[in-house]
Amino acid sequence: MKKFNVGYVYIILCALIFSFVEVALKRTTGMFHPLQITVLRFLIGGVVLLPLALRSVRKHGATLTARDWGFFAALGFLFVCVAMTVYQLALVYTQASVVAVLFSSNPLFITILAHLMLGEDIRKNHIVALCLEVVAIFIIVDPLHAALSPAGCALAVASAVLFALYSVIGKKQTPRVGGIAVTAFASLFGGAELLLVLLFGRTGAGAAFFAAVDLPLFIGAPLLSTLTVAAIPWLLYLGVVNTLGGFGFHMLAMEKTNAQTASIVYFLKPMLSPLIALIVLHETLSLNMWLGIGCFLAGSGFAILPGVIESRKRR
Repeated sequence: MKKFNVGYVYIILCALIFSFVEVALKRTTGMFHPLQITVLRFLIGGVVLLPLALRSVRKHGATLTARDWGFFAALGFLFVCVAMTVYQLALVYTQASVVAVLFSSNPLFITILAHLMLGEDIRKNHIVALCLEVVAIFIIVDPLHAALSPAGCALAVASAVLFALYSVIGKKQTPRVGGIAVTAFASLFGGAELLLVLLFGRTGAGAAFFAAVDLPLFIGAPLLSTLTVAAIPWLLYLGVVNTLGGFGFHMLAMEKTNAQTASIVYFLKPMLSPLIALIVLHETLSLNMWLGIGCFLAGSGFAILPGVIESRKRR
């Protein structure tokens, strides 16, 4: 009889934590300014991961140079100031369940971008998965009836593509310093850079600039002044539990299984997030949403499961 692999428990725990993120962010609407919560959660997350990141750098025997820090600064800008800001804006315009499902397409975009930018193999099952997930996006967005916010859906898909781009670029440094170091440094730099952008938006010149480019959300955004006792548990969940718990369980899952098997997290998330949103936020799930989730699951299955099966056969 085969011994139970605890790695699958880590996968479920990671999926549960990641699946609650959009709901938690939507739940904090009114407690935080959209860009305020983005700055705070990534700065906190980066600080929480920093000891593990430094340990990872030492373990890999790397010496960080000025060029490395410049790389992390640019990567952090793409990650937090661009990708996660677009993701947060998607939550402003549409339902948490919709954003969660659409954002779950990012592993497929990672596969495509890794093929184009890093020369990694792309298989027939990835092409089938891409087609299914494109169909899923059209079903959920339903452009003929436009029941959902087109802007919110477009922002959610854009955030998935941008996050995939960040992941592929960050992958270049992963063998040298480790994935946890890349995440920590990108979070810290990105959070600090977005903080500087928001501080600029609180000046007269900054307010005039953002008004001229039609980005009023960046004008006068609060930082700590609106932080209440009721908001602190949500901030700790997003900054500490999601970062340390989610990333930690994902790393443990990869150690106990492998990267392909651990990616099942993104197979579970499109199922779990809408159910959590239904229970916590009482969001209604339309027939289009259920059909779209079904297509996403089929697409994720085509993208992920062949690799999982193949890796299990090699054991």
